Amino acid sequence: MPKLILAYSGGLDTTTAITWLSEERGYEVVALNINAGMSKDQDTLEERGIAAGASKVLVHDAREDFLRYFAFPALTAGAIYQSTYPLATALARPLMAKLLVETAHNENAVAVAHGCTGKGNDQVRFDIGIQTLDPELRIVAPTREESMSREAEIDYLQNKGISIEWEPKGSFSIDENIWGRSCEAGILEDPWVEPPDEAWEWTNSIDATPTEPEEIEITFEQGFPTKIGDINLDPVSLVEQLNTLGGRYGIGRADHVEDRLIGIKSRELYEAPAAVLLHTAHKALESITLSRRQLRMKQYISEEYAELIYDGHWFSRHHQDLASYVISTQRNVSGSVRLKLHRGTITITGRKSDESLYDYGLATYDRNDTFDQSSSIGFIDIWGLQTRVQAKKQLLEKTDILKIAHPPQEGAD
Repeated sequence: MPKLILAYSGGLDTTTAITWLSEERGYEVVALNINAGMSKDQDTLEERGIAAGASKVLVHDAREDFLRYFAFPALTAGAIYQSTYPLATALARPLMAKLLVETAHNENAVAVAHGCTGKGNDQVRFDIGIQTLDPELRIVAPTREESMSREAEIDYLQNKGISIEWEPKGSFSIDENIWGRSCEAGILEDPWVEPPDEAWEWTNSIDATPTEPEEIEITFEQGFPTKIGDINLDPVSLVEQLNTLGGRYGIGRADHVEDRLIGIKSRELYEAPAAVLLHTAHKALESITLSRRQLRMKQYISEEYAELIYDGHWFSRHHQDLASYVISTQRNVSGSVRLKLHRGTITITGRKSDESLYDYGLATYDRNDTFDQSSSIGFIDIWGLQTRVQAKKQLLEKTDILKIAHPPQEGAD
């Protein structure tokens, strides 16, 4: 039997896929569970996978690699899709595609499979990533190809003599990893409906947050977070602590209507306490360590970088080019940021860095002022020269200038 590697979550869709791939398509299925955070219990995964017909179930703890090589580089780029989504699921998919391909090579498999539908973004991210890394591997997508309902999947397994207890289906479709949680479907498909309390899991409502604020300090080295307070932390511990702390204060919630790749608008609830805290702190540190032109270019790069991730082009040459620029900008983004958390809000209360471009002597208005104010006269004269020349040669009437800012209403005198 030809061997196939399946991206296996342990849920009903991918468990059914094991049986379908082996029974209907004739593959020996190796189920690969990639733990990017919030994975199911390993014993449960293995029991379900073997019961469904997998030759073996592999569990890969990818949390640190996910943060170090995917989430943190996106953080340094300032990549937030449509100014709202920190890209948790989108960032995990290229990692999973990479591990699927590597496992296929190690197991001498001829194909890989995933459980994505034909309607969402993830199918694009998986397929493009796999095809880029190994164009020779076949890609099978049982959910996309068969479109079975939950009830049909349970009946299919039972008809094959496979009996597995499934927990009741929740009201929403959930995807989560250590960088964030997404929630969609159900009543959320009506954008006028307020999300019910049960749609949120990681974050407290504002009414349930502590009454007193809390201050924290986050330290970065060349754009990567390394400390909370005075304690050095590995990436997983750092993000887990910030998720807990931010969630307690209601930080990181978003109710977002976004534009999917295939042209559909989709309403998503996001919870990403650590990601939101880190993006906020990182941007504050860049404000004192990058020049104005760097910050302006970085803003453009951030939007492009976010779309690139969302669109599934992590392994593109374009990404390599953008990443090279981002890495260069982060050489001096080292220092600490102090934040105050209170009632769902983040307030920056301090920034410091040995690489800071903030010069007290130039900024202050007190007696320690070192700025030569007389130099401003010549600067203004040169800076305004082009405007003065144009005004003399192409003088506009005062009324015309007003009309530029306030066009007259149609039919007005």
